[in-house]
Amino acid sequence: MNRIDRISAILIQLQSRRVVRAGDIAERFNISLRTVYRDIKTLEEAGIPLIGEAGVGYSIMEGYRLPPVMFTRDEAVAFLTAEKLMENLTDPLSDENYKSAMYKIRSVLRVAEKDFLENIDGHIEVFKSRRIAGNKLDLNPLQLILRGIAQKNVVAIKYFAAHNQQKSERCIEPVGVFYQDNYWHLIAWCRLRNDYRDFRLDRISDIFLMNELVKTHHPNLKDYIARSAKEKNLQTVVIRVEKKVLPYINEQKYYNGFVSEYEIGGMIEMIFLTDFLEGFARWWMMYGDMAEVISPDGLKERIIELCTAISQKNNLTTATED
Repeated sequence: MNRIDRISAILIQLQSRRVVRAGDIAERFNISLRTVYRDIKTLEEAGIPLIGEAGVGYSIMEGYRLPPVMFTRDEAVAFLTAEKLMENLTDPLSDENYKSAMYKIRSVLRVAEKDFLENIDGHIEVFKSRRIAGNKLDLNPLQLILRGIAQKNVVAIKYFAAHNQQKSERCIEPVGVFYQDNYWHLIAWCRLRNDYRDFRLDRISDIFLMNELVKTHHPNLKDYIARSAKEKNLQTVVIRVEKKVLPYINEQKYYNGFVSEYEIGGMIEMIFLTDFLEGFARWWMMYGDMAEVISPDGLKERIIELCTAISQKNNLTTATED
């Protein structure tokens, strides 16, 4: 990205939030803080009324507005793709709100981009997994939960717990939501259990916001997940696989704690967090002829033990047959 495009993008980012930290800008564009300060100065010299405070960030003076920005074709396609995801992976109310937003987005597109979206619309689909149990049509927990988080409301729910097959009524203090393995999950402080709990949204039969406000300070979702991973004593696993094996493991890697991947020397290095090395070792062996374990040593040792056991068992079986 050239400097002019970057400065324009920074201006749009500044308009998107009340306060934007210099570190966030540097991370987004992979530039140094010194470059961020230079770009901010360029905007100020161009007449943009910016307010900056050390340790806080930058904001645009209240009341200053710029004309609406135009979306590129790629950005418009990204919105269309997101619409497909919203339609199948969220509740009806979230889908309806997103569709309403999409009409507004389409309304400001150039004619060429509108025509392009019309042509590509029928070529993008997201299919809902057969495993997903749909919520009642009149229940839209996701929007209520997000509203409760934003307003700091205590939330009351009726919940069915699968592990003991029991229904219960809970008062919870919501922390955040995430989507995993075809289901939406809510992390919240449960007053009944006096601890944080993971609630699956499809098991909530009723939900409403209470007038009571949450007074306890809870971590945000990212911090909670990081803390939980540390408490569970998760181990970092690093493996390298040949590129040709990726199509076979892409759907399975998330079940084994996938974190990230990078290309190194023609191989794909993959990083996982797991609390079950035994299961990981047995999964890795399916692709062992096209992969190598970088760390930890405990995983390497367990794989060697399993390979030795398999070899010995096969030799014994052959001897019996003879």
